[in-house]
This record gives sequence, C-alpha cells and structure tokens, in this order.
Amino acid sequence: MLLYVTLGTNDLQRAGAFYDTTLATLGRKRRKEDEVEIGYGADEDVRCRLWVVTPFDGKAATNGNGSMVALEAESRAAVDAFYAAALANGGTDEGAPGLRPFHPHFYAAYVRDPDGNKLSAVCERPGGAGRADEVGADQSTLT
Repeated sequence: MLLYVTLGTNDLQRAGAFYDTTLATLGRKRRKEDEVEIGYGADEDVRCRLWVVTPFDGKAATNGNGSMVALEAESRAAVDAFYAAALANGGTDEGAPGLRPFHPHFYAAYVRDPDGNKLSAVCERPGGAGRADEVGADQSTLT
C-alpha cells in the first residue's frame, strides 16, 4: 500500500548514525544520500522505502502527534535488537519489546528517534519465525 515514508530531521548526520545502526537490525541499509536526505531499503528492493530528510520548506522538522512508522521484523530477536540499537544510538523508550494485545503473535517494541519521530519494530510470526503473510491469526479476533 505504501510506496515510501519520509521522516524529518534537524540533524541529518545524527539521524544517519541512528538509522544506520537501528535499521541494520531489520535488514535495511543506507542506499542513497545527498546533503538533504538519506534513503534506506533492503538490498532486493527496487527503491528506498524510508527516507530521513531535512524539510523541503527549510523550517524546523517536527514530529506528528499520533503518527508512527511500524517496521516489519523477521523475528522477535530482530525486534529486541532494534530496540537495543535504538536506545544505544540516541533513541528513547516508548515501549519495551513484548507481546501486545492486538493478536496472539504481535511482538513489538516502540522507540523515538533523536528528533522525536515514533517508530515500532513488529514481528507477527508465531514463535517469532516464518513470513508475515503466513500468520495464522484470525483477523476477526484482532482488537
């Protein structure tokens, strides 16, 4: 459904250091950059799916109250690693890794990047393994 997401920053170098380490835990890496933006994606993807940018209008970047980017994790261990890397690189805690009540296999962690953008890493696989589209949760039971 989404083509890509942009997150604003007031310090591109600091944001790059945060995202380089944090997104690596989810198999994503810096693929493009210039003086105003850095793009991240998987090796096999045709484009960058997450961009960290300085705002086009030249004003200060601000975070949206109520907005969050949820990133897919291949395993619960990847969620744990994402959370640890985020906190070790200037992020702040918004919810430690653990199961959430959305369905029986929804394992997530929540952080804010150094600019205050809220992020989540989520593994929806039973036992933390397998593909997301193979999740056997009955969608009618989601809360």
